[in-house]
Amino acid sequence: MPAFPDSRPGLLSRRHLLLGAAALAAMGSGRPASAGSLPELITRAKRSVVVVGSYGLMDNPRFGFRAAGFAVGDGLQVLTSAHVVPSDTPERIDRSIAVQVWQGDDQWQLRSARLLGRDLRNDLALLQIDGPALPALSLAEQDAPEGTSIALMGFPIGSALGYTLTTHRGIVSAWTSIASPAQSPSGLSARAVRQLRDGAFKVMQLDAIAYPGNSGGPVFDIDSGTVVGVLQGGIVKSTKEAALSAPTGITYAVPASAAAALLAEYVKR
Repeated sequence: MPAFPDSRPGLLSRRHLLLGAAALAAMGSGRPASAGSLPELITRAKRSVVVVGSYGLMDNPRFGFRAAGFAVGDGLQVLTSAHVVPSDTPERIDRSIAVQVWQGDDQWQLRSARLLGRDLRNDLALLQIDGPALPALSLAEQDAPEGTSIALMGFPIGSALGYTLTTHRGIVSAWTSIASPAQSPSGLSARAVRQLRDGAFKVMQLDAIAYPGNSGGPVFDIDSGTVVGVLQGGIVKSTKEAALSAPTGITYAVPASAAAALLAEYVKR
């Protein structure tokens, strides 16, 4: 039987050497040789990303959409943005924090939740949810360098699209200061004043478009599959409505290191 053209001894040995060198390079890089494709990452992450909102007996609808969040720790903790968590209202004992958990086939399960802790400086909140544990997402141990390919997940436009979990991809464009000065006194919100008083700190600037409803969602390193940030918000043009009609495409995320510090403060390993 004639040999295949590429099975000659010289070519076969050379191919083995090249394959072996590639494998050693992947092992020495400190990153997995293959973390899977983006579709695989989305499939894995879907059961970990939740809808964060409020539940009120006198509200219509009873569940009020706020933002996105995702499971961490032992699967019963959820990270989200602090600015979307309902404020404590002692006079309204009929309203509480709640989440919706994806069950597959566009089915969602309502679960009660409570606030474990907040990091107002980094706009982070940690919730404890009831029910069976969700698949927890892993937080990256190191900050993502500029140019890292990322994907962010959330619920753009919220309940208007029926809690459709959507993924946008982009890169880490820059690490930038979050405490930028306001152009006029009218632009100074309580949150901006607090950030200026506490001092500037770095956040990730992304080139992926985020809409209202994406806040609190995870930002993934596509290559490793780990969460490198928590989506905070984006720059809008003049009005909130402009975020829908004319988004800037500039989005910010809090690094996973800040989220890991909050988790470690309230959850014992």
